[in-house]
Amino acid sequence: MATECSFDVVCKVDLDEVKNALAQAMKEIGQRYDFKGSVSKIELKDDKALVLTSDDEVKLKAVIDVLQTKLHKRGVSIRSMVYGKLEPAAKGSVRQEVTIQQGIPVEKAKGLIKAVKDAKIKVQASIQGDQLRVSGKSRDDLQEVIALFKKDDQGLDLQFTNYRG
Repeated sequence: MATECSFDVVCKVDLDEVKNALAQAMKEIGQRYDFKGSVSKIELKDDKALVLTSDDEVKLKAVIDVLQTKLHKRGVSIRSMVYGKLEPAAKGSVRQEVTIQQGIPVEKAKGLIKAVKDAKIKVQASIQGDQLRVSGKSRDDLQEVIALFKKDDQGLDLQFTNYRG
């Protein structure tokens, strides 16, 4: 049988779960004793980034810890969050922007394709927008590619969808 099998490699985050985790984190920050009287908060900015604000670097690290705990409990991968640099904000506070990774960046996709070619697996991998499509004649080859991507994922939270056999 010469049928073509394929699957898609994506990097997506459920924004509803992020919003729920954000609400839970803000509730915990409002109730915790060590945050009493502080300006600590987390804001969602245009569904692509979070802005974390706190009194100082130590409290900001505690805010990040609360946020990561809530994201993990909601099933959102912490690896899909890209942390920016710490910036000074108004009244001596600090701010940090956290970008939500949606889709596979082109340079990372090229790295994944190079890994497949270097492994000499008989499949074709192509970039389609912000995802990767891998196709080949053998299901075993596709499973080998999935195992390769799980081992070397280029620092991304990869999901394998749309499997066609």
